[in-house]
Amino acid sequence: MEGTKPVNKKLAAALSGGAVLVLALTGCTNSAADSKSDALNAWAKQVCDAVQPQAKKIEAANTAIQKETSDNSAPAQVQKTDAQAFQDMADAYKAIGQAVNTAGAPEVDNGQKKQQDAVKELNGLSASYTSLKEQVDKLDTKNQAKFADGLKDIATRLDKLSRTGNDALKNLEEGDVGRAMAQQSSCKSASATPSGSASSPATSG
Repeated sequence: MEGTKPVNKKLAAALSGGAVLVLALTGCTNSAADSKSDALNAWAKQVCDAVQPQAKKIEAANTAIQKETSDNSAPAQVQKTDAQAFQDMADAYKAIGQAVNTAGAPEVDNGQKKQQDAVKELNGLSASYTSLKEQVDKLDTKNQAKFADGLKDIATRLDKLSRTGNDALKNLEEGDVGRAMAQQSSCKSASATPSGSASSPATSG
């Protein structure tokens, strides 16, 4: 009955890569220079304050899937946990997209395009996690082998998702925007949350 356990570990490893996406928007840049613009600082504060609770939600979803890799959970339990985690991530990315949209364009070169691209990307991520949630919901929990195969497919999709899709976010938070975000306490705390890394003690073997 070990069928789903190694596969869900693979899922957790792929998911920890996906958690990097939110950090692209939490201002964890190592720039010592201060932002000179009050308007940009106000923009960064608005976005960071909205991102912080969503970053925690994504972290909690990540942790929930991680936990299922260390327990001998039944397929139905794995399905329930993973589906809820993907739903939470979809909601979180959508909320971050709305926050960036509401904040408007930052006062930098190509600010409007950068903002619009980031919102589009975040909405795309939300849709991707919604799709993963629907895929998990359809898995056959009565058949261990089929369930493991289904999880493997989801892990592959998740891995691909974690390797793509944050270029616009990186673009948005480079330069002055990144410096302004790095100064916000809410962004610092969002990026400093303990990360559920793929190399947890339970993943040996």
